[in-house]
Formats: sequence, structure tokens, C-alpha cells
Amino acid sequence: MLATVWLVPRPGASASASVGGVLDRTTYPRLRDRLLEFAADAEDAVVIDVGGLELRDPALARVFALAALRVADWPAVPFALVTDRPEQRARIARAGVAVYRDFAAAEASLKRPVRRRAEQVLERTMRTSVRARGFVEGVCAEWQVPGLAENAALITTEFVENTLRHTDSAPRLRVELRRDELGIAVADGSARPAVLREELDTLEAGLGLRMVAKVAKSWGSSRVWSGGKVVWAVLSTVDYRRR
Repeated sequence: MLATVWLVPRPGASASASVGGVLDRTTYPRLRDRLLEFAADAEDAVVIDVGGLELRDPALARVFALAALRVADWPAVPFALVTDRPEQRARIARAGVAVYRDFAAAEASLKRPVRRRAEQVLERTMRTSVRARGFVEGVCAEWQVPGLAENAALITTEFVENTLRHTDSAPRLRVELRRDELGIAVADGSARPAVLREELDTLEAGLGLRMVAKVAKSWGSSRVWSGGKVVWAVLSTVDYRRR
């Protein structure tokens, strides 16, 4: 029986869901992917109810640790589990993931990072990339991280150009400043992942995702539960704040 993930409507800022079924080696990849897709939409926190999940091999609880690590990079929100089964809480806690008895306990314990966020939907025109760069450079100046502007603009250009070249979507640009990180993300309506190209054609627009990988602390391409994908990158602010 395949593990499944479904949304549970709940009031509040957190993205909440439940998972059910059987977690074994055959269903592990599906559960991992569903967790990451659901988390990619989150803006505040992710709380997953695992009480309905049968965990046949305790070692497979690492799927939640993997999801928590990825969510820490993007969308950089707290990730927690809940279950009313004490033996299940003990098993999962050994995997190094925060797990609580219910949603109320999780909500009360989660530490949400202070962040600033700016978003813009970009029209598809000849100047889309120019406007995206200008938006990001302006945000970096306003948020007093001008030393990050060059690399942030480079990343933004590549993400936006990829959207324009490979999809019919209007790029949705999101920039976030957290304590030690600046996040840049572009979402579109295509589920096709962004991948590194082996070689960069010098006649082709854009600097390539290989350049993004060189300047970013981390980056990735995540399918989104609501449809499409988000391509994101994280820059460290530590080395740039005083430049």
C-alpha cells in the first residue's frame, strides 16, 4: 500500500497535512517527494501529522530528517511532526526530528525566524529580466545588504531566463531576508525540474545554473503541491553585510 499525503484544512499560519498508509522501502521515495512538494508552498511553518502512518522499519524515519534539512534551506521554515502514539514519537525522535503529541503542542513550540519578504509577478516582455534584476537590486539596497546585490541579480537573471525559455508562465519572483541568509526564488507553472547544464553555450542567454551553484550557499528545484515548481537559491549575508 503506497504512502499517501493529503491536506488537512486547519486555521492558522502553518501549512498542516497528514500522511497515511505504509512506509517501507518501496513507498519511501513517494513519501519523501510528497513531503517536499507540500513544504515548498509553506510560508511560515510545516506541521505533519504522522499518526496514521505505519512505520515498518524504524530506520526509514530518516525520510523526515531529510525533509527537515531540505525545508531548512527552502522555504526555510520550521518543520515538525505530530502523533498521538507515544511509541511512534520515540521512534521518530531518534531520527532527530521535532515530534509533538498534537498540533497545539507543535504550534506552541515552533520558533519562527524573523524575515522580510518581497514578491513580484513579472510580465513576459523583452525587459522581464531587466525588471527582475532591478527589483532584486532595489530590495538589497533597501534591506541594507548591497554586497549581495550582484550575486542576487545573477541568480535572479538565470532563474527568470529559464522560466521564459522553457515555460509559458509568468515568473513569480520572491526574495526573503532572514538573519544570516538571503533567499531568491522564482516559481512557474511547469513541473519540469531545473537541472545543471554540462556546458554553457556562450551564444545562449543566461549564465547557467552552474554559475548559480558556485555563488549560492545552496540551491534547488522543488515541485510544488499546488502545481508547477519553484527554483530557489540561498546566499549567506555574513560575509557581505559590511561591504
